[in-house]
Amino acid sequence: MQIVDITAGHVWTIVAAALVFFMTPGLALFYGGMTRAKGVLNMMMMSFIAIGMVSVVWVLWGYSMSGGDPLLGGLTASPVPSFALGDLMGTDGLLGAAYGGTFAIITVALISGAIADRARFGAWALFVPVWTTLVYAPLAFMVWGGGLLTEDGAIGAALGEAIDFAGGLVVHINAGVAALVLIAVVGARQGFGKDPGQRPHNLPLVMLGAAILWFGWFGFNAGAASTAEQAGLIWVNTLVAPAAAMLAWLLTERVRDGHPTSLGAASGAVAGLVAITPACANVSPVWAIGIGVLAGTASALAVGLKYRLRMDDSLDVIGVHLVSGVVGTVALGFVALPSEGTAGLFYGGGPGLLLTQVVAVLVSVVYCAVLTLLVAVAIDRTVGFRIPPRDEIDGIDITQHAETGYSFAGDATGSFTPGRHTAAAPPAGSDAPEAPAGAAPETAPAARSARVPG
Repeated sequence: MQIVDITAGHVWTIVAAALVFFMTPGLALFYGGMTRAKGVLNMMMMSFIAIGMVSVVWVLWGYSMSGGDPLLGGLTASPVPSFALGDLMGTDGLLGAAYGGTFAIITVALISGAIADRARFGAWALFVPVWTTLVYAPLAFMVWGGGLLTEDGAIGAALGEAIDFAGGLVVHINAGVAALVLIAVVGARQGFGKDPGQRPHNLPLVMLGAAILWFGWFGFNAGAASTAEQAGLIWVNTLVAPAAAMLAWLLTERVRDGHPTSLGAASGAVAGLVAITPACANVSPVWAIGIGVLAGTASALAVGLKYRLRMDDSLDVIGVHLVSGVVGTVALGFVALPSEGTAGLFYGGGPGLLLTQVVAVLVSVVYCAVLTLLVAVAIDRTVGFRIPPRDEIDGIDITQHAETGYSFAGDATGSFTPGRHTAAAPPAGSDAPEAPAGAAPETAPAARSARVPG
């Protein structure tokens, strides 16, 4: 390997990659607090298994599929895997692989929120590497690696290169569409829209997770900045867009529901972060505020529609990431600052960039939807994606992981005891009343201990 003196740019890439990596544990807290108490560990584990699976896939072949040079052999031009140890890439390539890998990790983790409380952990663990390989890496190549939507690709050459500085298409729209497909395959939770116990069980955890996400997002957006001036613009935009979105979401709640909520504040901030992601380096701070207001309002209204549409997007992946991702990506067609011969409509650039952005959204949606459907159906038909109804009632933590997130009176260990997570029949000859025909058996102490209403 060629020895290269470390520069300020190298240091910043290392720091930015660490910030983005920290976002996935932050997402685990954010999602974990939004689930029921009896599903918090499973929800967090879905993020952590994404770290494990995607990291390995990214190094072995994912990065090279996205347009990077092979790592440790990686993929050859065939593209057939070649795992023979070859010459390692240079410093810039290694740091690029590290930074890009953190994006792949959190994209997959984002999807998990749509199927909270009801997906087999083994099925999810299988979905993660397959989806990363067939959906994420190819779309990253289309948008960032010289593929279809870049100036070297067919659509990019004809319409102009799509702008997606930090992942509106590759991360958020991609994750939102995948979430929509998985919801269709897996189905809704039992009692969806009726059971008050499906409300978030720990809002302070949600707020902490949102704060970590916002903190990490400065590295997410500004990590690829090429100049100090661009980094400054991105930093300010990453501050004001989520701030404005949070205020807009709270105002929407106040008008619609009569009260602003802490969950709305956290969700609004995330919606603004999503919306500014593709546009962070190409809009002024004033327009970043406008994008934030639009995203916060649109996502708040979209989340409210899921009950009317009977679509159990458990943790609002579609309403926040897909909707705000589209808002931020398409908004560039109107408000993008003049740069390299392109500009938004409001800066006299004509409709060209707007058309490019819309086409890029459509291509991303169609590609992700078709490939995700194939992957999800294949897994569902083979290993099965949905846990049994009884396991969902008992709680996915105890049935999938033999653990509970919290220890309560009567079960101080919080651990699994064989036979305790299923109901036992009363002993023969006892005075215990017989359950009526068709009634669900009483939950065992360990399962009950993890059930906290509201």
